[in-house]
Amino acid sequence: MSLALRIGSRPSALALAQAALIRDAVTRRLRGLAIEIVPISTSGDKMQTASLARAGGKGLFIHELEQALGERRIDIAVHSMKDLPAILPQQFRLAAVPRREAPFDVLLMRGRGGWASLPPGARLGTSSVRRRLEALRVCPNLEVLPLRGNVDTRLRRLRAGDFDAIILAAAGLRRLGLVHDDGNAGADPLRDEISIIELDLRDFVPSGGQGALAIEALRDAAPGDSAEIESAIADLTDLPTLAETTAERACLATIGASCVSPVGVNGKADNKTLALRALLFSVDGGRSLSAESAGELAAGASSRAQVEQTATRLGERLGHMMLERGAGELIGRG
Repeated sequence: MSLALRIGSRPSALALAQAALIRDAVTRRLRGLAIEIVPISTSGDKMQTASLARAGGKGLFIHELEQALGERRIDIAVHSMKDLPAILPQQFRLAAVPRREAPFDVLLMRGRGGWASLPPGARLGTSSVRRRLEALRVCPNLEVLPLRGNVDTRLRRLRAGDFDAIILAAAGLRRLGLVHDDGNAGADPLRDEISIIELDLRDFVPSGGQGALAIEALRDAAPGDSAEIESAIADLTDLPTLAETTAERACLATIGASCVSPVGVNGKADNKTLALRALLFSVDGGRSLSAESAGELAAGASSRAQVEQTATRLGERLGHMMLERGAGELIGRG
């Protein structure tokens, strides 16, 4: 087979691991296809500031990859779904949405006992405003300090004692092989040094799209200019994941959330229904509001278009519920 596929990825270990998952999945469907992973540094990778949100937000992690797509230097880009804006630029599309990994956050700490064991003034590391405000609701006496860098950097700083605890996405730890599905760490010393505590999705509502991957391509071109490759990539789409992330993104778009907005939204879909929960804070943490909604997916919705249409409607409905409860004011205050 003379066909080839170039996959664009950020150069971090986690991003490359995610790109490798897509490479392997496509290879299983189209054996003999030559696939190259092309590392591309983004503005977000190069910046050292703790407040990426105020420097440009989510676009900092995708702009250079989208530029490479537009210039045909890569055929697809693999992103963490939560890094994508709720609405893509006109020239791009989601070619596939693979099955989601765990969407929840985890608390990592030296020692045992969870939140209750952290003393007043304990240092929690996170640069996410959402995670900071969710943590302070549970443990108001924390000192929350900025923490940036890749997973290894954050774990190293926790081990070094710069923080008493940090919050990370479970999906990244699993994809790096640091934590397995049963919640136990692998061969990494993480198991003996650090407690890993799954955070409740009701109190710690994750970012929209957290745990999911997005395969982005040009709107008017098949990856590699090949219908075979297009089909192999499209076949990676998991319909429940598509329903969940489509609804989450529709909710965020409806309330006008930006990269600065401290908001979480999470969906859980099966073959028949989709349940959604959203939690929004004012940036100062002084106010918050939440809403939940559930609905049936289109009867017999087996096509991507049907799932997206129904999920979009359900996500927009949740967004309007949030707006009726004052989300516009909280977003405006951000």
